[in-house]
Amino acid sequence: MFNWLKPDPVKKLRRQYDAKLEQAMLAQRSGNLRLFADLTAESEALWQQLEGLMAQRKSK
Repeated sequence: MFNWLKPDPVKKLRRQYDAKLEQAMLAQRSGNLRLFADLTAESEALWQQLEGLMAQRKSK
């Protein structure tokens, strides 16, 4: 009944993923390619978690 009160983990991960990508873009624009690579790797890890959650949701 009160499912709308529970936080959605997919939305939370998506926001984190978008924030990491934005940070990576800003690092690339400032010329810090090492930081860009690190942030991109972190965002890819978040994307893998996000895909896993979405696959779990589809299987239910």
